[in-house]
Amino acid sequence: MAVVGFSAALLAPTGMAVADPSVAGEDAVTVYSLAEQEGQNLTVTVAGADIAPAARGTFEVYIKPKPKPKPKPVVASSESSGKSGGGSVGTPKYTGGGSKEQWMSAAGIAKSDWPYVDYIVSRESGWNPNATNKSSGACGLVQALPCSKVPGNGYNPVDNLRWGTGYASGRYGGWAGAYAFWSRNHWW
Repeated sequence: MAVVGFSAALLAPTGMAVADPSVAGEDAVTVYSLAEQEGQNLTVTVAGADIAPAARGTFEVYIKPKPKPKPKPVVASSESSGKSGGGSVGTPKYTGGGSKEQWMSAAGIAKSDWPYVDYIVSRESGWNPNATNKSSGACGLVQALPCSKVPGNGYNPVDNLRWGTGYASGRYGGWAGAYAFWSRNHWW
């Protein structure tokens, strides 16, 4: 359309006709009939010179996806410590004391299962209640995944062992079954 308008502006002052009035009827080519067609190729002739239509390229539009919002840290209260440590977001690290025997006893684990628990926990966390797997986020003595599954605090050894007991019972029938699976597969 701009080419036709521009041509008309150039030709009109010279007194030359823009369209041939001798062409009549329904087959007449007009600007409107050209605009109705899906694709247009206009050729404008100025004083006998042929001007080729402009070549138009294609383009692609890429819309960058909106990034997902990052979770905001949730600060959890701690019964054993007022400090918040690293590892799981907002979960305070364990700063209390105790031995593995005291922790297993407080978690309600039968003494007959202690060797199985000791075997698994020694390999999972080395009995470090603050152990955190940097790649998966598993935490605590039994490496609960995700750490938020542990009721209470995933870094509290008693809470972690209680959760581990439920996991071992539900998935393997108990600590003996968990030990048998771990010794074959080196994970549980």
